[in-house]
Amino acid sequence: MNDQLVSKIKANPNYQELVKKRTSFAIKLGIFVLVLFYAFILTIAFEPALLGIRTGDGVMTIAFPIAAAIIVISFFTTLIYVKRANGEFEELIEKVREDVKDEL
Repeated sequence: MNDQLVSKIKANPNYQELVKKRTSFAIKLGIFVLVLFYAFILTIAFEPALLGIRTGDGVMTIAFPIAAAIIVISFFTTLIYVKRANGEFEELIEKVREDVKDEL
């Protein structure tokens, strides 16, 4: 890829919008997931009795369903990102491609 094409892409307003939106969205989702994980770990560290509460008469504690929910939520945040990447972000990518197609 030549430097002129790279400069043209970087100067494209659609590309700049794409980078801004994608970065912002990824950071928000990342922070959300990290808060979930760290809240769970901090609860284990400082209030282990809270997660040691048994569910029913069995041996399972409340920690397992909470941990499983965190994993499922993490999976869904990935799906949300992929859905948005294949929709809104892909439209912006196509606009950038259209603007620089004569350079390719």
